[in-house]
Amino acid sequence: MSTEIEAELQSAVERRRNFAIISHPDAGKTTLTEKLLLYGGAIHEAGAVKARRAQRHATSDWMAMEQQRGISITSTVLQFEYENYWINLLDTPGHQDFSEDTYRTLAAADNAVMLEDAAKGLEPQTRKLFEVCRMRGIPIFTFFNKLDRPGRDPLELLDEIEQELGLQTYPVNWPIGMGDRFKGVFDRRHRQIHLFERAAHGSREATDTVVELGDRRIEDLLDQDLYYQLKEDLELLEGVGTELDLDLVHQGK
Repeated sequence: MSTEIEAELQSAVERRRNFAIISHPDAGKTTLTEKLLLYGGAIHEAGAVKARRAQRHATSDWMAMEQQRGISITSTVLQFEYENYWINLLDTPGHQDFSEDTYRTLAAADNAVMLEDAAKGLEPQTRKLFEVCRMRGIPIFTFFNKLDRPGRDPLELLDEIEQELGLQTYPVNWPIGMGDRFKGVFDRRHRQIHLFERAAHGSREATDTVVELGDRRIEDLLDQDLYYQLKEDLELLEGVGTELDLDLVHQGK
């Protein structure tokens, strides 16, 4: 194989990412899958699993039984391009009756997104799948779902992961408000606040207002108590002094 062909092959490999989403049933895995496709430009409207009256079902749930029961039974590979990367999203069954298929699918994953319901935290099926990822040394990124509903304190959720799974945590994004007062997230890496507005019950891309942390408009855009709560949370996170160690991330630690 010539050097030129090897270089092209290496470039093609580096552009590809295979990742799976692991979660307990009903944590919102299929919905998250559709949102990734929506914001990745692969689809124009996210099909809600619950919207049966409109005969719309999740793109990744194609079997009749999946559509009727609102769960994923089969493993599906969904592909889309995002920021010059070719993404292979492995949508796996979350229901425990189909866990063997999920275990096999994880063998093809470069990394995994551990999806948690913010109201419930770690659940049995998530723990089992986490152990599979740990045995394979797969890097894990945690996503807390349903922040727009009443849920547990974010610090409590992080502490649960560290104490029960022995996994070091570093919050890259931090929620602003919870439940019906959820406004958006703070991006710690870029020091930016992202404020969202709901759009068509989540089926279309939401309007995203991006504000720099030092922008004077923040106090006007956020309720005063949310603004001061955010400042307090950020001071606490910075005070802990934890840094994002990508080497540990790559090792699945």
